[in-house]
Amino acid sequence: MSQRIDYAKQSPELVRKMMDLSVAVKHGVVEQSTLTLVDIRASQLNGCAFCLDMHVKEARIQGERDLRVHHVAIWRESPLFSARERAALTWTEALTQLPVGGVPDEIYARVREEFSEKEIVDLTFAVMTINAWNRLSIAFQAVPGSADKLYGLEKADLA
Repeated sequence: MSQRIDYAKQSPELVRKMMDLSVAVKHGVVEQSTLTLVDIRASQLNGCAFCLDMHVKEARIQGERDLRVHHVAIWRESPLFSARERAALTWTEALTQLPVGGVPDEIYARVREEFSEKEIVDLTFAVMTINAWNRLSIAFQAVPGSADKLYGLEKADLA
């Protein structure tokens, strides 16, 4: 696989704005470990090889347990996730695969039990952001692992 277009080179100003949004999301009120699970799950759902590769490596660097990373795909059946993490993954799936008629009230209610209003908004921005990155990387066939050095991901020791 080779990258179709280097989108960062072609539109550096827009990529900088997306990076600014990503940084702002990471500095929001939702804990980084949950945001990483969100990034992994959305990337799985969207089939984004570049982003999935990146966020699995980030999870490792952040000290996430390997088994939990493997279980993100089966989070409903796994006993390894807290109620809060399950709510975040539910929200991620609902916003990534928007159902006809929008997000059902029962999903919102489940998320509202675990997150404050501010946290739900920040979580929503996190889901929006990873979905945007997924679409860029899929459209232009970003090569998994190609930015490891740039983002310090070689520290994950997963190459």
